[in-house]
Amino acid sequence: MAKIAIFNQKGGVGKTTTSLNLSAALARGGYNPLSIDLDPQAHLSHVCGVRVSNPDDSVYSFFDQVKPLTQLIRPAHGGWLAIPAHFELSKVDTKFGKGPNVLNRLNLGIVKENLNTGRPILIDCCPMLGILSLSAIFASDRVLIPVSTDYLALQGVIAVEKTLKALEHVLKRRVVRRYVVTRFDSRRKMSHEIFDSLKERYGEEVCSTRISENVAVAESPAAEKDVFSHSPGSRGAVDYDALLHELVATGFIENRESLPGTASDGYSADGSIT
Repeated sequence: MAKIAIFNQKGGVGKTTTSLNLSAALARGGYNPLSIDLDPQAHLSHVCGVRVSNPDDSVYSFFDQVKPLTQLIRPAHGGWLAIPAHFELSKVDTKFGKGPNVLNRLNLGIVKENLNTGRPILIDCCPMLGILSLSAIFASDRVLIPVSTDYLALQGVIAVEKTLKALEHVLKRRVVRRYVVTRFDSRRKMSHEIFDSLKERYGEEVCSTRISENVAVAESPAAEKDVFSHSPGSRGAVDYDALLHELVATGFIENRESLPGTASDGYSADGSIT
């Protein structure tokens, strides 16, 4: 199954929001995803209900002590699995440098512990280009890039593209990527201009699904819920469900029905996980 780094070198574009709600959509669809929080701010961990006070219980201990990732997995509120972050992650760059061993450590851990067998992995990245975000890209086979509808976010996309191209000679492959527009307001001319600009530059790598500016999406983290749990009938829930369906239809995420041992639907009558 897919290993997806959710990354942009600009903050405030919806990386954690997309990590949260795409994980929730996958869980509702029966994919049993694993979320890994690689942002020292630990916002995803907080909203998922897996925040930890001791760094030894977070992904930091994987880097610091080579603690097995399987020992760090916690159940998230929304019905999937998550590995939490801790503020101590901010020390990783200065403590471990940027050698190939540390950059490839997360990838080797995922492979060695078979975490990717039969389940997608979503890695929430910090916006800084350093050990954590590079480790996520090294560990992933695809990158999902949220882009909010403002001019500076568009400049951030150009920086991401330069980074991914620079990594191609190291990874010996082109990283499969998709751009998803967030905070889209159909009433604003700029929203349409940015979407059209992305389509012109990156073509089919830009998702047709756009995540609308939505109150439910903005409010749900305060309730420590994903948008489906908070407001299942909202536009935000509809958009993230549509995003998942598009990513599956285009092959960015494998269809679980084609995988051995997958169960059917994953929904109950009230929309909860079964």
